Amino acid sequence: MISRRSQGFTLVEMMVSVTILSLVMLATVTGLRTLASTQTSLNRVTDRNDEIRSVSSFLRDALESAVVGSSSGGLSVGGGSAEMTVFEASSTQLMWKTTMMFGERAGGSYVVRIAEERPNIVLRWQKMNVFGQVGDWNKASARTLVEDVQEFAVAYRRQVEGEWASQWDGRGPPGWVRLRIRAGERYWPDIVMEVAQ
Repeated sequence: MISRRSQGFTLVEMMVSVTILSLVMLATVTGLRTLASTQTSLNRVTDRNDEIRSVSSFLRDALESAVVGSSSGGLSVGGGSAEMTVFEASSTQLMWKTTMMFGERAGGSYVVRIAEERPNIVLRWQKMNVFGQVGDWNKASARTLVEDVQEFAVAYRRQVEGEWASQWDGRGPPGWVRLRIRAGERYWPDIVMEVAQ
């Protein structure tokens, strides 16, 4: 005689096993979605950190290689007798003369400007004309440094221990420049740079 147990599973046993299998599948799918969401967030944070690092590094290099005038005690244009200062600063832009390389063959002495051009922070550069003057910035070569900017502020101080000022007095270049940037609804760490003297 064949026992009832050897004939197969009951309907209740099948329903219990299908329910357990469904719960395992639900947990697996939820875990995979969480993993994908975490990976996306991690990529976004990594991209933001890379952007901060590259912009900060570029700006530090550009300010460290600022062209220093020999007779004016500050940044100046042309030879040693030139008195025209090329460092201009306000609370929303920074302009100075520096030596830069663009690619393998293009480079030299340029006047560069960092300014907020809503909604971005834009780097513009151009060479001075033979009279030591800067042309129209709207026609200058440009590259976007930071996109989706909600706040951009420049501050200055003469000494390491001094107070930060939002406007520079124009007496030569400051000792230090601080950039405060809020982009993508988040504040960047302040970028503090020493200016060549």
